[in-house]
Amino acid sequence: MADFGGDLELEDFRKEAAAWLDANFPKALAGKGHLAMAERSSPGADLTAWKAAIGAKGWATPTWPTQYGGGGLSAQKARVLAQEMGKAGAFNPLMFGMGVTMIGPTILDYGTDAQKAKHIPPIVRGDVQWCVGYSEPNAGSDLASLQTKAVDNGDGWSITGQKTWTSGAQYSEWCGLLVRTDPSAKKHDGISFMLVDMHQPGVETRPIALIAGASPFCETFFTDAVAPRDALLGQLNVGWTVGKRLLQHERASQTGAPMGGRSVPLSQIAKRYVAIDADGRIEDQDLRSRVVRHEMDARTHGLTLARVMAESKEANGATNGASVLKNSATHVAQTRAELTLEIMGGQGLGWEGDDFTRDEIETVRGWLSGKAMSIYGGSSEIQNNIISKRILGLPDNTQSS
Repeated sequence: MADFGGDLELEDFRKEAAAWLDANFPKALAGKGHLAMAERSSPGADLTAWKAAIGAKGWATPTWPTQYGGGGLSAQKARVLAQEMGKAGAFNPLMFGMGVTMIGPTILDYGTDAQKAKHIPPIVRGDVQWCVGYSEPNAGSDLASLQTKAVDNGDGWSITGQKTWTSGAQYSEWCGLLVRTDPSAKKHDGISFMLVDMHQPGVETRPIALIAGASPFCETFFTDAVAPRDALLGQLNVGWTVGKRLLQHERASQTGAPMGGRSVPLSQIAKRYVAIDADGRIEDQDLRSRVVRHEMDARTHGLTLARVMAESKEANGATNGASVLKNSATHVAQTRAELTLEIMGGQGLGWEGDDFTRDEIETVRGWLSGKAMSIYGGSSEIQNNIISKRILGLPDNTQSS
């Protein structure tokens, strides 16, 4: 016999979520999730109000425990909330930071009760900004070669070294940092993960300029920076395990934000820029076909993401399906950006000036910054190697015969 009780409960929650969004999400922000990234260093009044509201409700972290301020929702209710946010054009402003997407989940996985009580509630409320200190000038793809060191100084740790590509470091209060704590051990074995306060004299950040203009990336220098003994997340010299878990959370967040605002369909954007036939379709058949193909790819990616989320919940961890989503998300996002600029024509070339709308300028800059998706979080080529070798079991043809 079917269980209609659960369905009725979800429909009641759907009405509750829709009503709350109607009362709390600023209508002026509908469909403008990119503003959360562009304005996070100096957010406007609407964005500030929305961030405070969703943080206080706990719905920026809908499935996190209520004891830390999270929403405490089931996976089913979280999906309903995501659907209602999509209908409203709403977005999760905290998904653009590393506290919710990477550090918070990793602290929930490995943190002590004291670490969770200290760090999780401010992340849930959006009160603090986190960055991640992983890559170094000589430790990129081979991250385990990192040389930033943490030395026991009796009261805690003294940290010296350099990190690069530390996104958001210039306005972060805390950093999840991979450091070498045992230089005599094998390179994967002598690494620890620490939670480091960025507001101290021993930490310096230098933004790295990118072609898209504003850049989230920094070089970060640690010169005898200090961390207390309880800054260690997980076990001493077992930080590589913690670090890999964080990367799983990172890739999950990059595959498609389930709490993000719904994108305006390309067919709708096209009606403002290109010729439309008598049936309301894009007149150019080739462009129309490519737009439809993109929308099919986007829908397929979304359905695969939903399946992987359900499978990982049952398996209590990442599944093989998750490995394809990073490249799939990159393909969908970059294809959309390319098509949008093509549809805009000359208006898709704006960098500044009164001849272009803000959305047009943001689209151009988004297209440029989106090129990095093929690289960060694991390059597309490396991800393809992982899929071919570890999942499909294909032979390694990179070795010389």
